Amino acid sequence: MALFTKENMTNHKTWGGRFKKSLDSRVAKFNASISFDNILYSYDILGSKAHVSMLAKQGLVNHEEEKIICDALIEIQKEIENGLHPLSDEYEDIHMFIEQILIKKIGDTGKKLHTGRSRNDQVALDLRLYARSSVSEIKNLLNDLCLALNELSKKHFENIMPGYTHLQQAQPITLGKHLEAYFFMFQRDVSRIDDWFKRMNFCPLGAGALAGSSLPLDRQFVADQLNFDGVIENTIDAVSDRDYIIEFCNIASIIMMHLSRLSEDFIIWATQEFNFLILDDGFATGSSLMPNKKNPDVLELIRGKCGRVFGHMVSILTIMKALPLSYNKDMQEDKECFFDTINTLKSCISIIIPFLYSITFNTDKMSYAVENSYLKATKILENLVLKGVPFREAHHMVGNYVAEAIEKNCRLEDIIPKEYV
Repeated sequence: MALFTKENMTNHKTWGGRFKKSLDSRVAKFNASISFDNILYSYDILGSKAHVSMLAKQGLVNHEEEKIICDALIEIQKEIENGLHPLSDEYEDIHMFIEQILIKKIGDTGKKLHTGRSRNDQVALDLRLYARSSVSEIKNLLNDLCLALNELSKKHFENIMPGYTHLQQAQPITLGKHLEAYFFMFQRDVSRIDDWFKRMNFCPLGAGALAGSSLPLDRQFVADQLNFDGVIENTIDAVSDRDYIIEFCNIASIIMMHLSRLSEDFIIWATQEFNFLILDDGFATGSSLMPNKKNPDVLELIRGKCGRVFGHMVSILTIMKALPLSYNKDMQEDKECFFDTINTLKSCISIIIPFLYSITFNTDKMSYAVENSYLKATKILENLVLKGVPFREAHHMVGNYVAEAIEKNCRLEDIIPKEYV
């Protein structure tokens, strides 16, 4: 079997028919996206197999050619997975790369694969297939995170701790109730993904460059083969839409914000000043200088990675904000920010789940903080209201009691009449 290498490929581009000069090597390097879009290879092959099956159904290739092409594409996927085809900027992107391997492998029959297709709708399809698969993985991770939080919430539902507003002690709550709040945050994130899926799961293939094709293509057949809910009817929209990337980057930003808030709570709780949480040695690091240190690096990295995900959301919005219809090369810049958003989100959720199972909550310290505080002030206020004292008068009375307790350095219960407590 002859492998596809720079040496045994004829030196031309798939679009080179009208060009009289070779592409300047500096432009080729600047123009190329194969260094990052190569991760789409399996989705490109999946889409191409569905496309050629449609071509055979419509009589645009015969069934023998369909089999030759599909078999070769399966071989190519295995070869890429085994590292047998070195990437090079010469091939511009993964789509042209695979097509040229195919032509080298099976000859002129391989040149029929692109019938009725443009790279515009091909790329749009690959990105949607990648998005659907990757976001499904993220949804599964979120469900695992929700399960972990739910288990911890039930385990600690009766453990009393201070609740905070403005990071000041406010009212007594339970640790379980606090953790449950994050459970509901991530449940909403799952529902956002479900809602996103309803809008994105439509097939762009068959839109061509922007205006479809005069060939007798069956777009619905391809959509059915690839488990889409339908086709994107407007072909201009099909190749130029990146709303689903923008929308997911927004969802990802919300998820990362939730992860960052959870991390921030735990970072504070793990301080010696709070001492509400004990970090597991397997999920903490030390200092190269200070032997006493135990650092919450996992949590700090999650908090820090918010910045890159937020930045990617702004990046894709900025890329798309002034583009005329339909496709423009600017849209090549959608991939790196999208890919990194997916990877960052996966890594953060994947590490926070075992982290949650590793930590120990210092529930005795939490309970002590409640008992040695003025957190019962609101409850005392409400007891006074139930006894007929007007709310504003009761509020003022309890405020005076708190001031007196602070001055005397004692508990509220020590100075308030027992019938009010």
